Amino acid sequence: MNKEDKQMITENMKNAEGLKVSFLTLGCKVNQTESEALSQLLAGEGYKTVQEADSADVIIINTCTVTGTGSMKSRKLIRKMVKDHPGAIIAVMGCYAQLSPDEVAGIDGVGLIMGTQDRSSLLQFLRDIQDERAAGASAKKAAESLRPLRKVKSFEESVKYEELPLIKSESRTRAMLKIQDGCSQFCTYCIVPYTRGPSRSRDPENIYREARELLKAGYKEIVLTGIHIGAFGRDFADKNMNLGLLVSELVKLPGMKRLRLGSIEPMEFSLELLEVIAANAAVCPHFHIPLQSGSNKILGKMNRPYTIEDYAALLKQIRARVPDVAIATDIMVGFPGETDQDYQDGLRFIESCEFSGIHVFPYSRRPGTPAADMPEQIPNRIKTARVRELIQIGEKSRRKYERKFIGKQLEVLLENVDQDGRARGHTRNYLELRIPFSLAESDLITYTVREEDLVSVPGNAASREINEAE
Repeated sequence: MNKEDKQMITENMKNAEGLKVSFLTLGCKVNQTESEALSQLLAGEGYKTVQEADSADVIIINTCTVTGTGSMKSRKLIRKMVKDHPGAIIAVMGCYAQLSPDEVAGIDGVGLIMGTQDRSSLLQFLRDIQDERAAGASAKKAAESLRPLRKVKSFEESVKYEELPLIKSESRTRAMLKIQDGCSQFCTYCIVPYTRGPSRSRDPENIYREARELLKAGYKEIVLTGIHIGAFGRDFADKNMNLGLLVSELVKLPGMKRLRLGSIEPMEFSLELLEVIAANAAVCPHFHIPLQSGSNKILGKMNRPYTIEDYAALLKQIRARVPDVAIATDIMVGFPGETDQDYQDGLRFIESCEFSGIHVFPYSRRPGTPAADMPEQIPNRIKTARVRELIQIGEKSRRKYERKFIGKQLEVLLENVDQDGRARGHTRNYLELRIPFSLAESDLITYTVREEDLVSVPGNAASREINEAE
């Protein structure tokens, strides 16, 4: 390599102007929100975000590890990107990187490992790698021979909420607004407190500021998201803020047409929050409230701080105050010690809840959690059968809920247009519709629901993932 080539490599690596970056995101909506924010961060420094990794100079993989399948998919994707793009910087972040940095470091070709902290320093980390690679090029070292830059650190009790850039997307329909990170609940099956750290809330003034900017930009719906949003405000010293108070302030903002809440734990869906929701039409009547099990015995083993009686009473209160509300849930099957009787008792309770949607998933053994060492681990074949049965129950329950709205006029927020020319969007209670584009006079319309407009949501793929994960 001659002197001119070396100089050109050095200058190109130091100058982000024109460099292309691709984000590959696995897992939850929080991961998606953070990837979009980091894309915005890099765009401000001259990077161009591209959808296809083939042309990218930097590939950032935002990983998941909430289940064994999540970890497996993360490893598989990292290896594929390293193999297919030997000239790119491969940066690995997110929950899998936070939990298992040594495993990530064991994959030759990874350039950067960062977890779920210090994401705002991504630009400097990339510059450090570029400088090292430029120096390596001068010394005739192959890029894959250089050690990855490791920027994963353990959580401290004093850890604060990390502000990331405002997301500015070309879409002007729905925006994700992150209000909280981490979890301090420590359910016995869950790895999240170890990968995301303790619960920490975002400064309300920063939330209001970002919400105002999103509304000013033309967004019609804002979705509050986080790892454990029901715990919002608990970590504030003055304790004068909670989710109900936050929502009551957000609905007052000029232009707030729709405010949708992310997943809320049953014990945190307070009467105060319910009253705020019932009194404000801007709050969408659609709530995701994880049940996890319909057996009190299993809920106790999971360290879930409620009973099925508590849960049933909550559903009754919500439905009495919010007509036609959609209530969806998560159900885990095959938790250690779940007998056939526990499962059958749970089925009966779940059916009685009349959910608008059920996300079913098998228990996944996560090393380091209490449940991983519990006796009476359930065989995969039993998990598979239970998942399939519950998926069918969930689909039946969803169809029953949807049919109540056929022939009714509902507000629909149109989000995109499919290749066949039909517009796709969601109602306030989260029915997904596909309607003739000719009827879409604007992105927010009133529409009479027909059965053929309802988008069929297939059962989730949990039953296919069991053998892969374990």
